[in-house]
Order: sequence, then structure tokens, then C-alpha cells
Amino acid sequence: MKGNKTDRLIRIASRLLTCPSGQISLTSLAEDFDVSKTVISDDISIIDRSIEQEGLGRIKVDRGRAGGASFVPLMSDDYRESFLSDISETLSHDDRLLPSGLIYYGDILFNPTYAWKLGLVLASDFYDKYPDVVVTSEVKGIPLGMATAQILGVPLAVCRFRNRASDGPAVCVHFATQTGDVRAMYMGTKQIVQGSRVLVIDDFMRGGSTASGMCQVVSEFKAELVGIGVFIASIEPIKKAVERYSSLLSLNMSGEGARVVPSSLYTRGLTS
Repeated sequence: MKGNKTDRLIRIASRLLTCPSGQISLTSLAEDFDVSKTVISDDISIIDRSIEQEGLGRIKVDRGRAGGASFVPLMSDDYRESFLSDISETLSHDDRLLPSGLIYYGDILFNPTYAWKLGLVLASDFYDKYPDVVVTSEVKGIPLGMATAQILGVPLAVCRFRNRASDGPAVCVHFATQTGDVRAMYMGTKQIVQGSRVLVIDDFMRGGSTASGMCQVVSEFKAELVGIGVFIASIEPIKKAVERYSSLLSLNMSGEGARVVPSSLYTRGLTS
């Protein structure tokens, strides 16, 4: 299926982008398109420059014996700032306000276009941590966790607040909420392997109790926590149940109404 150069570039790019973080053999590409590996390498360089210019990431090439290419998620600072600023503006509208200092953001997370880009941002932030699995909690954390896991090329494990028979055997941990109540969290025994490198993803953090519960789950499986990524973190309370996390957006309720801004606009000490 030799085809012309344009056709080959499009097809190679589609393979890389639909299998993010997964390595594709340069030899197999050369055989599939009936060209030399030198030609494929030139094609990869063109695709790499184009994707970098779009601000989505880079194409990493392994020059070893089994040489392969893979799409590495590295969203550019300009793309990230523009994207998160647009979401911040949308979420700062007064009609988003909910009781108890909350805002409505479900339509963002359950929109595949937004979810994929948010996953790309988080994957870019934690790519160099090399997680083996992404852990999140039901319900709104699932689309965000799935997008992040898909771009990192790893599975998603979901913590549930009620164990179902269809989930199979599970480990249960109990964690304290911000109000002092104690809740249970379940994780299927087949979802996390002992010694795995785990990235925790949370959709919203106020006191950090849910994230803390997920960290307890990671500990119960004798796995290694490599990071905590959060979509929106409330400025108050400043002291959270977890010590270190990285949030994309910050919610400030100190003035009239609610203001959501990219976390980088606030002192980093609030989210580190």
C-alpha cells in the first residue's frame, strides 16, 4: 500500500494519535507502506514538527534495534493558557453557582471534546512520572480519569462508594470527610497491581477528603503514588487533607459570587 506521500503522512499521523504513548515500530511502518525506514523517519519528522506547532505534543522516536515512534502528550504553554482561560470564563458565570460553595461543571467533564483536552493537559503534567495506572472516583471523575489514562496509554481504576456484586472482590478503606463523617471507598482487587505507579485524578477538591481516600486505597494495594491531579480546587480551606497536588483551575469564593481562574495565576504554594 505504497500510496503517495500525503496519504502516507495522514495515515501515520492517525496511527500515532489514536494510540497515544504507545510505540509503533518503524520497521512495520516501512513494510506497511512499502518504503524504506529512512523515508518513514523523514515522515515522522514532518509529523513531529506539525504536532509541536499545534501545541499538542511531540513524536518520540526510539532509535534502538526495535526502533519505534510514539506520540508524547506535551501541551504547549500557550495552548494550555488559552484553553483553561476559556473554561475559567465559562465556569465563572453566576448561573453556575450552587449551594454550599459549589459550581456546576458536569457539562464540561461530560463533553468529550473538553474531557479529551483536559486529559491532555493532565497527561502532559504527569507524563514524566511514568504512571502504570490512573485512579479516580465515581462519578464525575470518570471521564476526566479515562481521558488522562487513554492519553498516557495506561488503564483506569475507579474507586466506588458502594460495592456491587458485578465488581467482584474489593478492598475497602474508610476516610473522614470535611464535616467529620466517615465514608467507605471500594476498589476492585484486580484493578491495581502491587508495586504499580499510580496517578490519582480528582474532579473537584475542597478539603481533599476524597483524594485522601484514594491515596489510602493506593497504600492498601502497596502501590506507589506518583502524583495527584485535580480539575478544580477550592482556595478555601487552604489546608487540605492531602499535602501535595496540582490543580488546573482554582475556585475563589471570597468575593461576590464565584471566580474560577487557572491555578497558575495564584501563588503556587496553594497547590503544591
